[in-house]
Amino acid sequence: MTVPDTPGERRRSRRGTDPTSLPPGMVERRTPTEIVGVLGVGVAVLTVPRALAQVTSMIERGAVGTVAFANAHLLNLAANRTDVRDTLRATTLILSDGVGVAWAAKTKGHPLPANLNGTDFTPLLLERAAARGWRVAMLGARPGVAQQAGAALGDRFPGLNICHVHHGFFDDSESDQICTQINTSDAQVLLVAMGNPRQELWLQQHLPETGANVGLAVGAFFDFAAGQVPRAPRWMRALRLEWLFRLLLEPRRLFARYVIGIPRFRKRVRRDVLDPVKTHLSRRAEDSHGGD
Repeated sequence: MTVPDTPGERRRSRRGTDPTSLPPGMVERRTPTEIVGVLGVGVAVLTVPRALAQVTSMIERGAVGTVAFANAHLLNLAANRTDVRDTLRATTLILSDGVGVAWAAKTKGHPLPANLNGTDFTPLLLERAAARGWRVAMLGARPGVAQQAGAALGDRFPGLNICHVHHGFFDDSESDQICTQINTSDAQVLLVAMGNPRQELWLQQHLPETGANVGLAVGAFFDFAAGQVPRAPRWMRALRLEWLFRLLLEPRRLFARYVIGIPRFRKRVRRDVLDPVKTHLSRRAEDSHGGD
């Protein structure tokens, strides 16, 4: 058997093994799964094993797709900004993150079976990446933090192949160069940790250029993995109070997101449940004027 010599040849070889794989550069729009609409965004109704199986399938089929983790903050941004809303509607798989989205889904008659936040879900995917030999690139966080996170994750998951690391403090003019570097690394999985909504917008625009199969927008995961930011105690996570722990740690940065944003999100969801037609017409009007 001939081993492909270049990243492009290896990628074509990998994608060519499955007849359902998509042509290079074509992003898979949606995975076939049950979804619940929350403020106009489709959130997957999945257990942890099924979510992991779907992302695994995307990677191993050679599909080019994006994964986002929708919390109340991201959905508030989508309600205000047409570009964020359009990006989420084009995202291949949106997983539920946090008590706010779980409450919204239950209010709409679709209880979610699991909290699929990126900080808990991504390690499960990386454990599988180590076992199956997937190549992983990391993009985001402050200079040095992604490297620390990569080293810690390598210790946690022996055999994990982290093929490229780059911080997230760059301007748009550098994106093409960064995409070329990731492409050269032959990454199959790209983790982007640049905060909402920059990470989702960047992935939607640039994932095909990176050559990676699947891009995940993972928020503060690198900071947690590097030990830069502590996780909430297990009991607070069990009670879905991690947001409160983070607010207490960073009150100035997160005050608007949680203290103002959560009531605003609940109000929007109630309005959507009570009068979905009016909400849809209002959203179309916002779209026609380019959002708030």
